[in-house]
Amino acid sequence: MNRDTKPLSPYYRSLTRNMVLLVMAISLTPMLLVTGINLKQFSASHHEKIYAHLGELVLKHKQNMDSFLEERLQNIRFLADSIDFDRCGQENLVDSHLARLQRAYGPVFVDLGVVDEQGQQVAYAGPFRLEKARYADAEWFKQAIESRYYTSDVFLGLRGAPHFIISVRKTCMGQKWIIRATIDFVEFNRLVEKIRIGETGFAYILNRKGRFQTKPLFDFTPDPEIYARYFATLERGIKEVEIQERLDGSGVKSLYVSALLKGGDWLLVYKQASSDAYSDLRTAQAIAVVFFFLGGIAIVALAVSMSGKMVRRIATSDKEKEIMNRQVIETGKLASVGELAAGIAHEINNPVAIMVEEAGWLQDLMEDGAYETESDLQEFARALDQIRTQGRRCKEITHKLLSFARKTDSRIEDFEIGPLIEEVISLSAQRAKYSNVELVSHLEPRLPAISASHSELQQVFLNLINNALDAMDKTGGILKISARQEGGQILIGVSDNGPGIPKAILARIFDPFFTTKPVGSGTGLGLSICYGIIHKMGGAISVQSAVDAGTTFEIRIPVKADETSENEETATSDTFN
Repeated sequence: MNRDTKPLSPYYRSLTRNMVLLVMAISLTPMLLVTGINLKQFSASHHEKIYAHLGELVLKHKQNMDSFLEERLQNIRFLADSIDFDRCGQENLVDSHLARLQRAYGPVFVDLGVVDEQGQQVAYAGPFRLEKARYADAEWFKQAIESRYYTSDVFLGLRGAPHFIISVRKTCMGQKWIIRATIDFVEFNRLVEKIRIGETGFAYILNRKGRFQTKPLFDFTPDPEIYARYFATLERGIKEVEIQERLDGSGVKSLYVSALLKGGDWLLVYKQASSDAYSDLRTAQAIAVVFFFLGGIAIVALAVSMSGKMVRRIATSDKEKEIMNRQVIETGKLASVGELAAGIAHEINNPVAIMVEEAGWLQDLMEDGAYETESDLQEFARALDQIRTQGRRCKEITHKLLSFARKTDSRIEDFEIGPLIEEVISLSAQRAKYSNVELVSHLEPRLPAISASHSELQQVFLNLINNALDAMDKTGGILKISARQEGGQILIGVSDNGPGIPKAILARIFDPFFTTKPVGSGTGLGLSICYGIIHKMGGAISVQSAVDAGTTFEIRIPVKADETSENEETATSDTFN
């Protein structure tokens, strides 16, 4: 599997997920806000448009119906001025008048009659047998005789069919006469039936008692209290059309548009289900939601694709950075080895000198022929044993040096830190003697294990010790190294009584390439490497220093998780035992 297809580690998978979520949030949030705001504004605009359209529609039909009723009334008024009421009872003159009205306006006028003030119809023209009809007890007559002009509600009357009457009262020779005409209900109802929009929109007319004055398209029972409120609202004269949205008797949310007719006696109502009225809005909203989801899917796909590519580039960059860091650490380690070289060379020189001396002694004995007696053989054995001992000593010294100087192995493993510190101290002991520095260690026994890189921690402690030895190279002093457990951490201190670090530069000592050593004597990477290694393993490193008082580096390394649990259990057990 190549580098591009190798599965990512949990860290990079988490980074990919976070980047995808971030890109989605940054991209989708404005898109969602813009879509929501646009839909809200479009919804409000569409509602206003529907309200305005329906209001204008109802108002237009209201005006048409009022004009229709007014024209029919004016027709009867004109007719009333041409009738000779004194001769109405003697000969029927209304036939010709009805014929003229029907020729002019079609079948709108059904019949025509003249009624005296006692309610007796004295003249009649029309399809029904109502020549001698009496209307004294009829509700419409009682209203008509008291009014100069009158338009009745729709009723059945003597003919048993729905109709309404338009009448004009005239006074002739001291007597009141009523000219009345019946308006064709079907023709008038057709005017209302024309008001249709969508599948559920229809219109009807109610009187003040909540009774239908036209035949509604759909059967339902009106609530008189609700329509009484419509009458009251419109009578205030604030607006000509009242628009409300409420649940109807079936629980369906509907639009109600109402206007007054016939001088406020009738109420023209247009009703339409809200879902039908706003069908275009619902369609537009559905399209917007579909586009939003399609855009969201495209954004998610792009976010996943781009985040994956970016994280893989980051992973590649991190790998390259890790290789570079290892090279820097290796360079620092070689620099540290260089600083140890003089002391280690001196330490190796002593056993080598002994070995050379013993080898020369053996050569002298062999030249003198002294290898035949028992004492000579014992001397040979002693010299060889001394050579072997000093050889093992040299091997041990070089093994430690080579173990430290080999290529850095940054693999994480569990180990106790005490032996590692002792190994670094022994490696630095000869250089400390050479610099007239006394190495003192206080290591708490049986320290818990930690999870870290063995070689990288060697590098950290060796850097700190070498820095302290460099600081005390001319004056000598004491270098104390301590290690103890504090809760879930191991606290390691490296303290010297050297010249100290000025406060002005103390905050910069962990910066890369910053050094107080003379040019050519240091790279400025040692403490920076230490800082990076400690923080990489979840620990912390800090420094305290005062001029002419010394410097103390404090390192805190977390204990291995299961070690902490075991220690806590042991402490609890000791408490209760």
